Amino acid sequence: MISYEYPLSERVRTLLRLEDLFERVDYFLHKNDPHEHHVALLSIFEILEVSGRADLKSDLLQELERQKHTLESLRENPDVSEEALDNVLWQIDQASSRLFKASGKIGQELRENEWLMGIRQRTNIPGGVCEFDLPSYHYWLQQGPDLHRHDLQLWLSPFLPMRDGIAIVLRLLRESGKTTAQIAYQGVYQQMMAGRMSQMLRIRLKREYQCVPEISANKYALNIRFTTQEGMQRPKAAEGDVEFELTFCNL
Repeated sequence: MISYEYPLSERVRTLLRLEDLFERVDYFLHKNDPHEHHVALLSIFEILEVSGRADLKSDLLQELERQKHTLESLRENPDVSEEALDNVLWQIDQASSRLFKASGKIGQELRENEWLMGIRQRTNIPGGVCEFDLPSYHYWLQQGPDLHRHDLQLWLSPFLPMRDGIAIVLRLLRESGKTTAQIAYQGVYQQMMAGRMSQMLRIRLKREYQCVPEISANKYALNIRFTTQEGMQRPKAAEGDVEFELTFCNL
C-alpha cells in the first residue's frame, strides 16, 4: 500500500514539512560520505527556514496542552488502557517541558553563527559551495565522519524539542481518524463535506493501481482525481475504477 497525506490547514502543512525534513536529516546524518553530510546540513538549514514562524513554538505548546486535557478526560473510560494513557501523557509532559525551556526563537544559536550563515547564504546560489567559494567549509567536509556527526548533532539539537512535540501531535492526528473503503469510478471521487471539519486527509491504495491521487478540498467538497504518468508525457486521468482507503483526521 502507498499512503498519501494531504493537509487541510497551514499549521498541519508546516508540521508535515518539518517531519519530512527531520527524517531526511536523520537518514543522511548516519551516513559516512561527505556529500551525504552536506545534504544533512542543507536539510538543517531548511528546518531553520520553515521553523522561523514566530508562533510555531506557542502553537505547539497550546496543542500539546489541549491534547493533554482531552486525554485526561478519557481516564474513566473502561475501554482505554490506563497504562497506555499514562505513557502518552508522560510523553506530552516531557515534550512540553523541553519546548518551554527552549528560550528565544527556535534555532537562534544557528542564526548567530556567522560561519554557518555564510554557508547558508552561498547555498542559495547554484553551485555556490564549491571549494574555491568556501575553502573553510571544504576543509570541514574533508574531516572524518565522526566529527561531521558530532557537529551536525550539535547544530540540530536546538530543534529537537520541537521535533518531539511535532511527532506527538502528528501521531495523535493520524490516530484520530476513522478509515473507510471507497471507490473512485473512472478515477474520479467526490464527496460533499457537509460541514465536516478535518485537518488532514489520508489516502491509501495498492501499488498495483500505478496511479497518483490529485486532491483538492475545502469546507464544502472533497475532489480526488487519480492520474497515471507515462514517461515524460503529461499526467492523464486513470481510465479504470480505483479502490482506496480514505481517512479524515482531526484533533
